[in-house]
Amino acid sequence: QVQLVESGGGLVQPGGSLRLSCAASGPIFKISFMEWYRQAPGKQREWVASIISGGNTNYADSVKDRFIISRDNAKNTVYLQMNSLKPEDTAVYSCHARLSLSSDGPYGSYWGQGTQVTVSS
Repeated sequence: QVQLVESGGGLVQPGGSLRLSCAASGPIFKISFMEWYRQAPGKQREWVASIISGGNTNYADSVKDRFIISRDNAKNTVYLQMNSLKPEDTAVYSCHARLSLSSDGPYGSYWGQGTQVTVSS
């Protein structure tokens, strides 16, 4: 069974930094891309950043130049380095992976359970 487990969330002051991790485990053949999403209370889930297997990255305008997404393919792990954090970054951050379980199998979507990030003084 495939599992995505996030870690690294917590409470941080405005201007501070946090590094989130998301490790995928199970019978994974190949991961196409991994992403981070976030959802603040009372708001819709928002895409934050993506990284594909080749290393290309994309960011939401709200986090560009502050957040950095990276990936360790050998560990099936994606990271989100969050710098210059603002109170509006407060949300539950979840990772998403598009992956296949075999060489000829279809790609499916898998989600982690989320980790809380709170930016407050």
